[in-house]
Amino acid sequence: MMKSITVFELKEKIDNNQEFQLIDVREPYEYEIVNISETLMPVGAIDGQISKIEKNIPVIIHCKSGKRSASVIAHLESKYNFTNLYNLEGGILAYCNEIDQTLTTY
Repeated sequence: MMKSITVFELKEKIDNNQEFQLIDVREPYEYEIVNISETLMPVGAIDGQISKIEKNIPVIIHCKSGKRSASVIAHLESKYNFTNLYNLEGGILAYCNEIDQTLTTY
């Protein structure tokens, strides 16, 4: 079963300076509209960036709504044996709506 994290849990991790990696798997044009992550790895390019994905800390993967990130996590777990991946429930839309309404949504 895929592990997931809520936007409230993500905000708590940020506020408490917990160590984790946040990866956005949307397309560059979506990232330019609104982003909450330093790391952009579009779905189509993820296999070429495996070495940049942490293995020893939690990795939270998100997209617009949580669907693409869920498919990326399933792919990474089955092909590369990752065990530290979490899907951000509701994606960046949930983050903008529930945590930071000052962020522009699309």
